[in-house]
Amino acid sequence: MRRNIKIFRYAPGGSDDGHFDAFTLDIPDERATTILDVLLRIQEEQDPTLAFRFACRVNMCGSCGMVINGEEALACKKNVAEIPAGREITVRPLNHFPVIKDLVVDMTPFFEKYESILPFFEPKDAYSEPALISPESQERLDIGSATECIACGCCVSSCTMAHDNEGYAGPAALNRAFTLLVDSRDALYVERLDRALASCYNCRTEFNCTEVCPKGISPTKAIKHIQRLALTTARSQELVSIAPAPPVSTQSWREAIDRRSWITGSLGAAAAAVLGAIGIGAFAGPASSTGKPRWIPVAALAALREGDVTTIPVRYDVQSGPYVEHVATPVMVSRVGDEIVCFNASCPHLGCTVSWDASSSRFRCACHGGTFDRDGAVVAGPPPRGLDRYRFQIDSGRLWVEVA
Repeated sequence: MRRNIKIFRYAPGGSDDGHFDAFTLDIPDERATTILDVLLRIQEEQDPTLAFRFACRVNMCGSCGMVINGEEALACKKNVAEIPAGREITVRPLNHFPVIKDLVVDMTPFFEKYESILPFFEPKDAYSEPALISPESQERLDIGSATECIACGCCVSSCTMAHDNEGYAGPAALNRAFTLLVDSRDALYVERLDRALASCYNCRTEFNCTEVCPKGISPTKAIKHIQRLALTTARSQELVSIAPAPPVSTQSWREAIDRRSWITGSLGAAAAAVLGAIGIGAFAGPASSTGKPRWIPVAALAALREGDVTTIPVRYDVQSGPYVEHVATPVMVSRVGDEIVCFNASCPHLGCTVSWDASSSRFRCACHGGTFDRDGAVVAGPPPRGLDRYRFQIDSGRLWVEVA
């Protein structure tokens, strides 16, 4: 299929502040072509001066974060088939970052703010052996997937508050602070909470960061949990003033009041308990879907190749409280005679994307070397179990899978 692509171009010292160049590309198989593949082909075949970042190509390093058709994503993860046929593909650099050249942005402000919340673990006690942490411990369950952040900057780019609040640490930094604040072994609870709270109140709970995170993390949840900690933990009364307050010139006189002191002091325990309940709702709501399982169409049965594994991108919406998440995920369909198996493409190790390798007749996870046989059973690598399967049904010659 032929696709029209527009890419933002900017060169320092140029005659303008940036513009879009148009390209046309023939793409034989859109299901097996990522936006990064598109950029590489344009660079190799049409314009060698095109600048962009990439490294791992397997959704792990975060280098190729950019805005694709108006939404932040990793170029190596975004599939061309996810963009409807006939629609123009647009690619531009992340928002709120200085542009160095074309799609390459300066990440220095991102990491400076990341460092501002003390993103390192400082143990209370000396340990001679590695810590044993049960996956079922409450602290580990609270953190969930928040530790999987790859610092790609997509959440900051999507945040409407990042541009107008220079002192705002941003969703990624606050998510990191959350993972450390929940760890009872950490010795910097008071100092870290104080710094994080200075930024938490700039969040307007729009869930933009949650929607675009390529690793499925909800920084909004992390921010609300930090606020909940300040309200419900006795240690929050010991906070010290380390982080500077936001400039008064950017706020009304009502907002310029130290809201942290107002909540924990003037309101008293009863109001704090009410606000704590609100924090709990905001924390738990976006974390998981409350909808019932439902059936999603995948493909016509005739489109599934006999004796092969076909990977098909499936799109659907998940309602979670007031937030609607637009999900685009690949489903791997194995068809041998009358036997059909639908596999989830997420590796059960760390959730990386698994793909079918026809040359070896194996499913493989390029990130950590996980290998699975045709039935989805583990052959090699660290995965703790085989590939997850979807329930499916065939109706009127069409394959459907059940999703939560």
